[in-house]
Amino acid sequence: MRRIRSSTRTSIPLALLTLATSLIATEATAAKITGDAAATCSGLVGAGDNAVKIDSASIVAPSPLAVAEKGPTPAARVTPANPEFCKVLGHIAPSDPAAPPIKFQVNLPLEWNGRSLQYGGGGFNGVLITGLALPPAYPFGAPSPLARGFVTYGTDSGHETKPGEPPQLFALNDEAFENFAHRSYKRVRDAAVALMVRAYGNPPTKLYFMGSSEGGREALTMAQRYPDDFDGIFARVPVINWVGLQHAGTKSGLATMGEGWIRPAQVDLVAKAVLKACDKADGAEDMLVLDPVGCKAKFRVEELRCAAGQSGDQCLTEPQIAAIKTLHGTYKFSFTLENGLDDYPGWGVSGENTPAFGPTGGWNAWWLGKAAPVQPPAPNNGIAWIYGAGGIQYVFARDPKLDVTTYKPDDHKERLLQVSRLMDSTDPDLGRFAARGGRLVILENMADYAQSPYAGIRYFENVQRKLGTEKVAEFARLYTAPGVDHVGSGAPANVDILAVLVDWVEHGKAPGDLEVTEQRLDTPAFETTRSLPLCQWPAWPHYKSGPVDRAASFTCAP
Repeated sequence: MRRIRSSTRTSIPLALLTLATSLIATEATAAKITGDAAATCSGLVGAGDNAVKIDSASIVAPSPLAVAEKGPTPAARVTPANPEFCKVLGHIAPSDPAAPPIKFQVNLPLEWNGRSLQYGGGGFNGVLITGLALPPAYPFGAPSPLARGFVTYGTDSGHETKPGEPPQLFALNDEAFENFAHRSYKRVRDAAVALMVRAYGNPPTKLYFMGSSEGGREALTMAQRYPDDFDGIFARVPVINWVGLQHAGTKSGLATMGEGWIRPAQVDLVAKAVLKACDKADGAEDMLVLDPVGCKAKFRVEELRCAAGQSGDQCLTEPQIAAIKTLHGTYKFSFTLENGLDDYPGWGVSGENTPAFGPTGGWNAWWLGKAAPVQPPAPNNGIAWIYGAGGIQYVFARDPKLDVTTYKPDDHKERLLQVSRLMDSTDPDLGRFAARGGRLVILENMADYAQSPYAGIRYFENVQRKLGTEKVAEFARLYTAPGVDHVGSGAPANVDILAVLVDWVEHGKAPGDLEVTEQRLDTPAFETTRSLPLCQWPAWPHYKSGPVDRAASFTCAP
């Protein structure tokens, strides 16, 4: 890891420094840790209300910006500079002695701006979210939320994944699974607020939640189940129709068993065919599909079918074409889940060969892996198979030895309905959240193969149908980022949604179309190499004139 010590501040663009200063100096009530900071911090240790116990609390010295050579995602390579703060580690004891505790970390800056930010998790969680990393989609060089004066915090959601164990093992315990579904985030939120009162003498004036993937599901869960608890919420690539996703991912994996598996060279073949069919649709040939919805309707994978006697990497066999159609197609249940849903929308097109950051990126990471699916799932299988097949065994059938190829949802209908009630953040009635002044931003990355962006798009449209388009425009936004994969690579993906939410919640500045940037990770300046408009759904970027790597050359239009 390379540490950058000499000019962390001067490396941050002036606009970001100005923004950070304005955020800290706005109307939220600023405060300092009361009395002697070290004594107040250490004095937080001990038992609290509602089975909460603070295990340790200590002052942490300021830390410099650091950039790692490698990481599982682009943002994970950046460790932002943080100020002096009180690091609090605690847990909430379970009711069931067989269930794990809910662990959490709360970071209390010595200079507080009166706000708090809860971080969401990822995957099946099981790892403590520290609240010290970059939030979802955050610009690499922007001051961290903690550096901006926010109290930040996160949780492991009530279980710890251990090496060699399936990530879904915890789901065999009812309390642990309910904590994962929603209870842990609420309970940790309340524990964090109590700590703020003890440390500063006041509760936060504004509370924010930001999460991506599973954390995006958690974000929408907060808006739906606990609408009084947060003022501003950001849900990036949210896994909202959770039951549908696990089943659709498993079915797509099953389609690649044996002859259906697609080799990396053939993934490149499909990606190039998609670009050939759709790249110029926005008016510029820039190696991006800016209208992925229109492209999905236009692209025909059958055109890559092998001719009689043909084989190899320059064509696709019938089983491979069938597998791709399974991925693109809708997964259908024979019964209705929560909020009237009985299906999961298929995945889209573009970004099939997005290079992987660590284990994540494009078809090769999420769908196909490095080898065809096996049972039990192997580390070199696609993540969707590892998650989906494991979910079938541990969450739905609750039989770790189940042969997934024999699984039928109808045989486990009552369990699916139970899990849907707990996990599916698909309730479109956000009226209470809106009535108390809550603000919501959803961001879907359109080259996402971890979850279908069309699930989030459908959810937003269902909210509009429930509450009315004009009403939704008062409190919610949906943005779509073309060419961006699940973790933020492949195309411009970085935008400071925290600043957007603060402006909207606290100053009434409703956001319009925004701008996303692609940044280098090898210099402290985090140079912007490309930018694009981030358009409100259903608009997408259309080329006007000028350099294709600058947002000003495009306009948002339907």
